[in-house]
Amino acid sequence: MKKVILTIATAALLSVSAFADGGKKASASAATASYTVKQEFAADFSNAESVVWTVTKTCQKADFVADGSKKTAFYTLGGDFLGTTQTTTYAAIPAKSQKMIADQYKGYVAGDVIVYQTAESLNANVEPTAYFVDLKSDKHEVLVRVTGEGYIELFKQVK
Repeated sequence: MKKVILTIATAALLSVSAFADGGKKASASAATASYTVKQEFAADFSNAESVVWTVTKTCQKADFVADGSKKTAFYTLGGDFLGTTQTTTYAAIPAKSQKMIADQYKGYVAGDVIVYQTAESLNANVEPTAYFVDLKSDKHEVLVRVTGEGYIELFKQVK
């Protein structure tokens, strides 16, 4: 169970770190995704276009476009589906969270927002949806995690 939670957290961190680092790519091998994962992906995302696969030390991921939106699907190296990420708007996070961010992070401006939707089948104890909001001030940049219920927590100090 801990391994599943750790894997999900790693996948989320990889995705969130990618946009927090200004879009720099994480180091990836030239290896291609497994046949099993590609077949599962094709079944789950039959409308996916422009699919680009990347295999890292911790996961297999597919960057793709579906319904006009850029998305990323994550799979374990063993082939289990972890979840998806996609950018969204600040308005998509709960209003309660927006107020909490405004109160706790005065002087910060919200930048990119990524929504992470996990595969509940792997662990029912993990919240199915979380938002990661990049907040910047003149001197600092932080990444906060917003739960589906609207609570916020510091996820990472970027600078």
